Amino acid sequence: MHQYTKRFSLLHFALFSGAIATTLTMSVLPVRSVRAAMQDSPKALVDEVWQLVNREYVDSTFNKVNWQLSRQNLLSKNYTSKEQAYNAIRAELEKLGDPYTRFLDPQQFAALTDQTAGELSGVGIRMEVNEQTKRLTVVEAIENSPALKAGLRSGDEILAIDGKPTQGLDVQQASNMIRGKAGTPVNLRIGRSGQQNLDVRITRAKIEVPTVRYSVKQEGKNRVGYISLREFNAHAAEQMQRAIYDLNRQQVDGYVLDLRGNPGGLLQASIEIARMWLDTGDIVRTVDRRGKSEKIAANRSSLVKQPVAVLVDGNSASASEILAGALKDNNRAVVVGSQTFGKALVQSVHSLSDGSGLAITIAHYYTPKGTDISHKGITPDVKIDLTEAQVRQLATNPNLVGTQNDPQYARAIAVLGTNSLAQTAPNQPLKPISIR
Repeated sequence: MHQYTKRFSLLHFALFSGAIATTLTMSVLPVRSVRAAMQDSPKALVDEVWQLVNREYVDSTFNKVNWQLSRQNLLSKNYTSKEQAYNAIRAELEKLGDPYTRFLDPQQFAALTDQTAGELSGVGIRMEVNEQTKRLTVVEAIENSPALKAGLRSGDEILAIDGKPTQGLDVQQASNMIRGKAGTPVNLRIGRSGQQNLDVRITRAKIEVPTVRYSVKQEGKNRVGYISLREFNAHAAEQMQRAIYDLNRQQVDGYVLDLRGNPGGLLQASIEIARMWLDTGDIVRTVDRRGKSEKIAANRSSLVKQPVAVLVDGNSASASEILAGALKDNNRAVVVGSQTFGKALVQSVHSLSDGSGLAITIAHYYTPKGTDISHKGITPDVKIDLTEAQVRQLATNPNLVGTQNDPQYARAIAVLGTNSLAQTAPNQPLKPISIR
């Protein structure tokens, strides 16, 4: 989702101090009197959005748009519905030329909030449409979920949801039917190989979505801790901490941290996770609309002493690039893979009065060495791009990801081996390998 780092100021996520743009006092119309007259009309929402952008947007020139005139134009219109107001807001925000400053209708905002919170209300299964059977199939029942407790398992076919056949439904449509308010029931008809169809009634619950997956891999004489981080949600740091503790307990010799396909998430999560891998040094520097710069640094709380390789690709963005950039610039890890996405902006996400939301770019960020990765991305120390055939193979056979059949992972293991797995000290440069 959403290749941007988010700050939920109105959802009580305190991410960093001092990097928020100060309030501007310019106003064409008397705000209090206008709001009193508009009350809960669509115009009130339009003005609410304008005020937030006016106060926080990173570019004080508003992309050379006359933002005061924009307010006059917005408030001069008569809106017969909220949808008209939504469209007017979106049209005005497009003039800023910033795809990350955007309006979210209530449904979009609720989905974003749920994803960033790292929780959902449902039964706790991952599904896919099986390529061979074309049937909706359970990939995994999440640990401690109602689905797992009800006995659902990988390979089960979901034939019907609350009596409605699933034939022809895609995963998103099925997910929308299965999700619902915690405490409410959903009925699933399950097909299982070698057995009669089962009717299972499951009570929905709030479920923490796993965003960290890890395992120990024996690579020659070395034990490697492999950690895949899918996104930086509100539970990512605690899940990462648990993974590192467990892998350290199993006495791994080195780590591969896989950030491929990770689109970003909460800035605070990226900072907390960076501090688990980095004992000293800067993590990121942010610059707000006034040019005020703030550095965020490690705090000697590293949990990992072993050498590290980080995997990235073109879909590693935002918070992923903050983490990869911090480890690379501090010589804490070798970065392996493809050029990253190149998104160097920080957003503030606000809840609006009617349940909709607004994402506003509030700061630009730089890596510890001062590199601006915007539209360029992070260049890996060991650059290795996958062919289209390799991408297809890994996509259709996800069990191959993080194995010797995964060329980027295999190269990371080779790099770690070249740099003497058990001997490299933290924050000492790892010798990069040139791939031609």
